[in-house]
Amino acid sequence: MSQTKSSNSEFINRKRVAVFFGGRSPEHDVSVISGLQVLQAMDQGLYDAFPVYIAPNGAWYVGDILRKRESYMLNTTRMAEVTEVTLDVSGVRGGALIPKKQPLFGSAKPIPFDVALPSFHGLYGEDGNIQGLFELANIPYTGMRTKASSLLMDKVTTKHFLKAIDIPTLPFAVLKRPEEGYLIPEDEIEEKLAPLGYPCIIKPSHLGSSIGVAKVNNAQEVKQCLPAIFEFDDSAIVEPFVENLVEYNVAVSNVFGEITTSAIERPKATDELLDFKQKYMSGGEGKLGDKQSGTKTFSTASEGMLSLTREINPKIAQEMDDNIRSWAMRLFDAIDGSGAPRIDFIGNSKTGEIWMNEVNPCPGSFGYFLWEAAKDPVLFTDYLSAMVLQAVKINNASYLPADPVPVDARLLKRAG
Repeated sequence: MSQTKSSNSEFINRKRVAVFFGGRSPEHDVSVISGLQVLQAMDQGLYDAFPVYIAPNGAWYVGDILRKRESYMLNTTRMAEVTEVTLDVSGVRGGALIPKKQPLFGSAKPIPFDVALPSFHGLYGEDGNIQGLFELANIPYTGMRTKASSLLMDKVTTKHFLKAIDIPTLPFAVLKRPEEGYLIPEDEIEEKLAPLGYPCIIKPSHLGSSIGVAKVNNAQEVKQCLPAIFEFDDSAIVEPFVENLVEYNVAVSNVFGEITTSAIERPKATDELLDFKQKYMSGGEGKLGDKQSGTKTFSTASEGMLSLTREINPKIAQEMDDNIRSWAMRLFDAIDGSGAPRIDFIGNSKTGEIWMNEVNPCPGSFGYFLWEAAKDPVLFTDYLSAMVLQAVKINNASYLPADPVPVDARLLKRAG
């Protein structure tokens, strides 16, 4: 994997990178933390990066105070220091944000940018929705494309896809939210979960992180868990509980030219499952390391996923290491991957069995620590720069002429 950064000659003028975060998602707060980390790590010699915050109610804002964690959440006083904007979707190459409030005289000036860097987790950001918006607006954007983001954020669809490309995954059942209320009769639950047996793991089908995940021992417990899941998701996925549970995560990317994998991590937990607060809020403050030769690194575990106790590059059997990496690369290639998703595996530490569990199109903190610990280490700053370059390259490759209708297919008269 090459770590060579692009020369400044490729950027006579610094590209403006709009870092989008927040959103109408249960993972809004984690997204804010990841977005602020990105802003901190971007190479300011190459890029003029600025925040675009999407509040839980869906409003979009820009402003310098959005660079600081203490500015969140926005109160009445802070609202006076930000500008509400909307996205120009006219399709003109590049991006622009339009202030919603017009001045008394004249019109508000658009805020142009060259590349969008979405830093969302979960609904309406990591799941293909905003990616599709950027596609519509003809804006280069980092990370996975609309198709891959949408498919991989749906755990049920992911299961079907993994089966199609012969990657081991656990059997599963799906419980759909009723048209009215949040409860499903216990006899219906028993019928659907009979092939799995108990205990089971139940979780939302479309959320990221560990929100709503629970171990259940009978249909009554399943029923009790459903309201918390159905409040945020329209379906729950249920899988067999794996004894002697061990987890392994690896990131995969082609931003440096070829498909490659990061370091492998093994999350640690005192309980059988990581809950949301343990995973994201267990303490530790991040510090930005020294900047040398245009690169930055983080010196300690930080907010977000960085506070999770983990073992990086654990000693595991070579066959398991090979399977984790080869299956991750197979999935990435089959889905026409881009960006740097993190792929999570679960296994039985005694039997050695392992299954691909789920995929995070945009992992917490962008999984930078996995790349910094890879066989060929890549610092966060260089990793982000490579993501931006890939975004421009993909957008260039999808170029359409101003009039995309072929001459032979034109049914309407053109001017001139």
